[in-house]
Amino acid sequence: MANFSLNKLFFLLITVPLSMAALDTHYYDQTCPEAEKIILDTVRNASLHDPKVPARILRMFFHDCFIRGCDASVLLDSTPQKQAEKDGPPNVSLRAFYVVDEAKTKLEQACPHTVSCADIITIAARDVVAMSGGPFWNVLKGRKDGRVSIAAETINLPAPNFNVSQLIQSFAKRGLGIKDLVALSGGHTLGFSHCSSFQARLRNFSSVHDIDPSMNSEFAESLIKTCLKPNKDRNAGQFLDSTSSTFDNNYYKQLLAGKGVFGSDQALFSDYRTKWMVESFAKNQILFFREFVASMLKLGNVGVIENGEVRLNCRVVN
Repeated sequence: MANFSLNKLFFLLITVPLSMAALDTHYYDQTCPEAEKIILDTVRNASLHDPKVPARILRMFFHDCFIRGCDASVLLDSTPQKQAEKDGPPNVSLRAFYVVDEAKTKLEQACPHTVSCADIITIAARDVVAMSGGPFWNVLKGRKDGRVSIAAETINLPAPNFNVSQLIQSFAKRGLGIKDLVALSGGHTLGFSHCSSFQARLRNFSSVHDIDPSMNSEFAESLIKTCLKPNKDRNAGQFLDSTSSTFDNNYYKQLLAGKGVFGSDQALFSDYRTKWMVESFAKNQILFFREFVASMLKLGNVGVIENGEVRLNCRVVN
């Protein structure tokens, strides 16, 4: 989740409630029985051509649900009159929208005007986790697509320099607890970040420390060599986990070693409210998988709407 700043004039304090909408794992059993297979095949083929697709799809799901809830508002294109979420500062690095477009095209051919774009993102997020060695779970379905997408609202995404209190507050606005915060942060096991999101930890960190003292010194030196100043390579960055193509608990093990890339990640091991959970997940991958699934189901129910629409094209409202 990228760092950013916007004029305070645009600060929108949004609370997105957990939805009471009735979702169902069998929602498309009669109307589009091949829906999940179509989505899986599309995601799998895209991932074979581009290994970064799993991380990008999972990040897309998080960034969608954290703004207006899981309503596919992150997929809408900007118009001359209004900038959409995908063009907000934290989202300009989002990729792989084409994967959702491709799945939607195939679904419209198989069962027109049936499967929402919001459900496509949610199912695809589950698929990339399972494909990468993580857990599989039955996705609750029946979301509808929203009609509003506002770039300025992306200021409400958690920033990579947040401390634990800020993270807890951000997650609480979505009806998510501390356990959800720590478990969902484990999604960074598939993540990559450009230098801009963590380079403040590497130089002139504070009046006392040049480098963030919570960071492993050897790890910091390697990042300094990667993120040169001035940085002329816009693609320079660091994987958030040393096993970046595998969904596992290595992310938490790296936090124990002081090798969290984001300040917000490393903070989870520095705060008593979250440290014990980081240690538990680092020791027990089965426990992490179980809690991750529970929190993904919970996140997938944030702000779900029943009175929206099923877009024919995920990039524009009907």
